[in-house]
Amino acid sequence: MNAVMSPAGPRRQIRELPDELVSQIAAGEVVERPASVVRELVDNALDAGAREIVVRLMAGGVRSILVEDDGAGIPANELPLALKRHATSKIASLDELENVSTMGFRGEALAAIAAVSELSIASRHADAPHAQRLDARSGELVPAARGVGTSVEVRELFFSTPARRKFLKTDATELAHCLEAVRRHALARPDVGFAVWHEGKLLAQWRRAPLEQRIRDALGEDFIAHSREVTAQPTGLRISGRIGLPDAARARADEQYVYVNGRHVRDRLISHGLRTAYADVLHGGRQPSYLLFIEIAPSRVDVNVHPTKIEVRFRDGREVHQAVRHAAEDALALPRADETRPALFEPTRPAVWSPLAEQAGLGLGVGISERRPAWPAQSSDSVDVLLHLDPAPEDGPSSPAAHGGDDWPLGRALAQLGGVYILAENRDGLVIIDMHAAHERVVYERLKAGLAGAHIDAQPLLIPAIFPATADEVATAEAQVETLARLGLDLTVLSSSVLALRSHPAALAGGDMVALARSVLAELARYDASHAIERAQHELLSSMACHGAVRANRRLSIEEMNALLRDMERTERADQCNHGRPTWRQLTLKELDQRFMRGR
Repeated sequence: MNAVMSPAGPRRQIRELPDELVSQIAAGEVVERPASVVRELVDNALDAGAREIVVRLMAGGVRSILVEDDGAGIPANELPLALKRHATSKIASLDELENVSTMGFRGEALAAIAAVSELSIASRHADAPHAQRLDARSGELVPAARGVGTSVEVRELFFSTPARRKFLKTDATELAHCLEAVRRHALARPDVGFAVWHEGKLLAQWRRAPLEQRIRDALGEDFIAHSREVTAQPTGLRISGRIGLPDAARARADEQYVYVNGRHVRDRLISHGLRTAYADVLHGGRQPSYLLFIEIAPSRVDVNVHPTKIEVRFRDGREVHQAVRHAAEDALALPRADETRPALFEPTRPAVWSPLAEQAGLGLGVGISERRPAWPAQSSDSVDVLLHLDPAPEDGPSSPAAHGGDDWPLGRALAQLGGVYILAENRDGLVIIDMHAAHERVVYERLKAGLAGAHIDAQPLLIPAIFPATADEVATAEAQVETLARLGLDLTVLSSSVLALRSHPAALAGGDMVALARSVLAELARYDASHAIERAQHELLSSMACHGAVRANRRLSIEEMNALLRDMERTERADQCNHGRPTWRQLTLKELDQRFMRGR
């Protein structure tokens, strides 16, 4: 019978790895693809004070990457040292590491890149009569011709590790990643000019410009047109940038840029804070676009978390999470109808009957009078159901003419279409409103304001729902008893791995309560209790508002339609319903002229 060998094989002696192998292992962390090289070399160029940076690529960066800058340059005697591991001019002590403000500081990039490619550096310091070129493989240093600054050339990436080269994608894909790497730097540094060449052809160029112009150049005019400015200065932070409107959300998260002290990062806390701000204005799995700059004291953020420096760790992550969330929420709160002109309607309620008052019994409608109008019976085959036109009301305190209706952002109501839409006219043309979705948002925002600070009613279960739980879930259930009670959840710890759910929110009867409990526990474990409470409350109120809003095929008078439009104009986030669907659309006179070929 053959002996079974240990999977680990015979024991090997512990020994130091060769320097070249150490560098190749480090390269596996730093250099993932050509775009990683571009990012590191542009980081160095910016740290050198460059004002113009040119990136030249061949075969998507696989055959050749050349990054040229007009920065300070490297003295000839320091060039060999620049290629050694953990050699840098950017930090010299722990205090400088904890307050680092440069893009690079680890001293690994050039050594790691040189370990998996053919690398050469040509650099000229301001005090030098000419440049010097250093070949990383041979160590040969020779005179070269170039102005003040540095050129780093990387040829045949991964030539020494062919197995890794097989994991690269097509040249076109790698080129796209390289271009995106430069774009990220360009957005953070509008004071620096960038140019990207491929196979001898200019692919992209961003000239030095003010930030807004740089955003237009890098992300396009559409991003500016479909985004809002964000500005906030909570304690110890400064948040600025632009966040995309929910209507402009994309299928992929490919237009999301977050910078911390000028460094492009991916941070789960910030992403979650932004996602939460969009929670009830984004439809389905759509992804918002945003460009956010966060300035914080370097001592309050640790950038030495990952070799690629793409991740950071905040000293007070929850503070940053809440600050980002509130800044984005404030920017999204303003109804888009108010962006072009201010509403002239005073925030007082017109004395007209509201369908909501009858349906929800909450007194939260657009206005309530003592008498309810007698509605005529409607049939599905009646023309009145498809297009209902009421005579224009006489001029009075709530009529459009009395308040300069042409200046209302959503205009004055004209008719009801298909029992679902309201047609209105404003200065720009035709406005089409989904009356149920619009009313749903109005009711939802009022319910949120009314429930602020209250608890959610609980409904006991006749038979407790017993389910297995992780150690984290059990610990959270024990620590957050009061918070769970405010949410209408009564969770009892039966053992170290079993929980019992004894009550649930009364308004959510019939759902998967165990899944709800686990979701809430996960939120409480990761984020603060107030966020979990608010999120659960909003989900309940959204369901209540949907049932309380005016239904399709409900016949409204012109006066009621106008009252709803005025409520939309003074309601936050009125551009989307609670599920993220749009509530209104504008069809301009110019668009109508084009459709009817007027002027052709």
